[in-house]
Amino acid sequence: MAIKNVVLVHGNFVDGSGWQGVYDHLSADGYRVAVVQTPNLSLAGDVAATRQVLDSLGGPAVLVGHSYGGAVITEAGNHPNVAALVYIAAFAPDKGESVGSLIADPPPGAPVPPILPPRDGFLLLDRDKFAASFAADVPEKLAAFMADSQLPCNVDALNGAVSEPAWRTKPSWYLVSTDDHMIPPAAQRTMSERAKATVTETPGSHAVYVSQPSVAAAVITQAAQAH
Repeated sequence: MAIKNVVLVHGNFVDGSGWQGVYDHLSADGYRVAVVQTPNLSLAGDVAATRQVLDSLGGPAVLVGHSYGGAVITEAGNHPNVAALVYIAAFAPDKGESVGSLIADPPPGAPVPPILPPRDGFLLLDRDKFAASFAADVPEKLAAFMADSQLPCNVDALNGAVSEPAWRTKPSWYLVSTDDHMIPPAAQRTMSERAKATVTETPGSHAVYVSQPSVAAAVITQAAQAH
């Protein structure tokens, strides 16, 4: 029997509203979709916010994460209601890894995210470089809005380490965005292979869930129908 619950977790520098296109596609197909608004203050706090949403569901769910949200679902995915994980251009840390440790040593030539120096412990992306690095295929006005409505990320969230990666015990799917300038596509492929995920690749920016919601929704649907 296919899963009918989907829970969407956003990443750093954005909020849950970016999922609207994916939400619309899935809702039209009869899925019950919940969007988690994580505060991005700590990994533990974001996992707790996600678990709270999962607690409210009456049955199994597909848990979806974008970017840093991948770290959140890797930990929160151990919740008994989670039947499958979907990573959308996302981090999939192993035990003891954090997003901070995964981006610490970029390979030569890899794009470096334009993260500004922390202010009072919070991180933002350089507004003038946001579109090119995060949302190159998003309409210009929307990319500008995303840059000006960034959700600050606490350094503690970036450095929160995963204790028990759910992808070790639960099936996972991964959408690789091949024009990503935030998480190099090679790193996405490495993490997806390690998780033994079912992989789809598409040309797209880091904000592929915004620019191509139908592609992201199709991967989520694939995960839901695999049960």
